[in-house]
Amino acid sequence: MVRKSFKMKLYEGMAEEYEKRHKELWREMKDMIHQYGGKNYSIFLDKETNVLYGYIELDDPDLWRQSADTTINRKWWNHMADLMETNEDQSPVSVDLEEVFHLD
Repeated sequence: MVRKSFKMKLYEGMAEEYEKRHKELWREMKDMIHQYGGKNYSIFLDKETNVLYGYIELDDPDLWRQSADTTINRKWWNHMADLMETNEDQSPVSVDLEEVFHLD
């Protein structure tokens, strides 16, 4: 199991809508996350900066990378693109964070 953490950035005033859409996360998206080895997935918001911090545990990082090219994932990215900074392909601008401490 690999712990992965990353940050993304919301546009100003989009926090409420971002949270709403995640509360309504599509069943197909949940299934895809699990199918590609993701579990214990959390996203946190720093309301002062609009920075999102994600944490997910992965069975296999290589398998997880393949999830980006699924139809449902691309549909989700398009659905969320109006709320946050994105790349040209509508994927969220995401910066991996380095783990510097962990305690079980």
